[in-house]
Order: sequence, then C-alpha cells, then structure tokens
Amino acid sequence: MERLTQAIKEHARECGADLVGIASIERFEGVAPEHHPLSIMPEARSVVVIGRRITRGTLRGVEEGTQMSHYGMYGYDWLDNRFVALTTFRTAEFIEDHRWEAVPLAPLPAQIPASGIPVRAGLPAPNVMIDLEDAAVRAGLGEIGYCGLFLSPRYGPRQRFQAILTDAQLDPDPILTEAICTRCLAPDKLCPLGAIQADQESTLDVCGKKMVVAHIDYGLCRTCKNGARPNAYHNAAPPDRLAALCTRTCISQLEKAGRLENAFENPFRKRAPWAAVVKWEYKEGDLDL
Repeated sequence: MERLTQAIKEHARECGADLVGIASIERFEGVAPEHHPLSIMPEARSVVVIGRRITRGTLRGVEEGTQMSHYGMYGYDWLDNRFVALTTFRTAEFIEDHRWEAVPLAPLPAQIPASGIPVRAGLPAPNVMIDLEDAAVRAGLGEIGYCGLFLSPRYGPRQRFQAILTDAQLDPDPILTEAICTRCLAPDKLCPLGAIQADQESTLDVCGKKMVVAHIDYGLCRTCKNGARPNAYHNAAPPDRLAALCTRTCISQLEKAGRLENAFENPFRKRAPWAAVVKWEYKEGDLDL
C-alpha cells in the first residue's frame, strides 16, 4: 500500500492540503466508542487527517485591533466550510476512485452531545464525533501544547483539520517525538483572564506521546473579549481561541524560539498587542506578551 499512501498524500496536497498525516486504526485503541472511528465505519483501517493553514496575515487585523472580520472568514468560516472541506472531499473522491471506501469527517467538535438513542445494543448513540486534534496527534502531525492548543512543527497553532476514514490499509506516519511547545510564559501572561490554570496540570498520553497541559477554564474563556469567538458548531464545545490573545502570543513566542518551519522575514508581534480586557500593564518595548 506504499504507492497508494503516497498517491493519496500527493493528491491531497495538489488539492490544497498543507498537512497530511495517516494513523492506523490500531492507534485509536482505548478511545471511547462515542468518539471512535470504528463506530462510524466498522471496516476502517486508516484515518487520513488533512490540514490547511491559517495564514499569518489572516490574524493581522485582530493583532492590531482594527479588523476582526477577515479572520472570521478566512481563518474560521470559509477555511473550515469551503477550503478544507473541498480538499477533504476531493481526496475522498480520489480514494474511492481507487476502489476503497472513504468517509469524510467534518470538523464537528467531540463535545457535541448525543442527539438520539442507540439503534441496537452495543452501539453508541448518534451522533459519534471524532476528536480531530487528537486524531492529528495519532497521525503524527503534532502535539497538544501546554495551553491546550494543537501545535504542528510547521505552523504552530495556525491550522484547521478534517479527516477521512477508509478501509484501505495505508502506511501510518510516525508519531512526532520532538516537542514543539516551549512553555515559554507564565499562564497569566498568556491569558489575562486566568483561564489557563497551571495549578491543575494534567498529562495526556496519546500513543505513548506524553504532553503536559494546563487546565483551561472554558467558563472564563467564553467571556474572553480578546479575540476568542463562540464555537460555531455547538455551545457545549470550547470557544474558538485561534485568534485570541493567548494564541497570538503563542505564535509570537514559537517564532522567536525558532520552533516553526513556516518562517517569515519580519516578526509577528512588532508592537503592543491588541487586547480589549487585560489585568497586566504592557511595558514599552516588551514584545514577549
């Protein structure tokens, strides 16, 4: 299946994918049935995870506090519902053109509660939701950082994912072993509201990859006026933080640390970042916030 694996990846990139990773179904051992790929496709042998970047410039207007709509379109709505969706669907078509079934998965949050009853004994209630960021870790595309965001070596937190289940036995990618997150700042500098709580750390273990994460108080997070948005799919899911002050600070720090492959001529943070509500005072010349 090596030739088919490479052909699928090449086709996904031709269709616009910036990130493509493959996890074998065995890597989902221990995942609850209500979040397990086999609950959707019992014959699934592989999970193809597809990502497209959030361009850094999409966040510029939010960082400056002058243009919020561009991120909402190019970094959230259109990116999820048009750009990544089309890449995913075209890749699913390619897999089926090669005689293997392909189930495309939309970016519906795993926190969406069941909305039905099991159709027969032993099955979870509909609808089964796959945690796509967890799947991306299992597909070797990155890690969950300290502040609870998925980080890739190429873009840090700047990407969105969809996935495809298939009965093709594809070659899985290795789990990422090196760390991306630098834990570079105290949580109160990342989130002035105190939603990132270091006194309640936990360790995630995904396929042997251990990742230390802080507890996130999403109740506080939902009150954020510093660039976070309500989840577009369900209010039970965490808010979208990819343009929030915490994430923009993470991008700045990862770039300064030289951790990201997608490098730029000029730094992301050039002046005091925009924030509507803060508890600390920005110091002149201090761009580490």
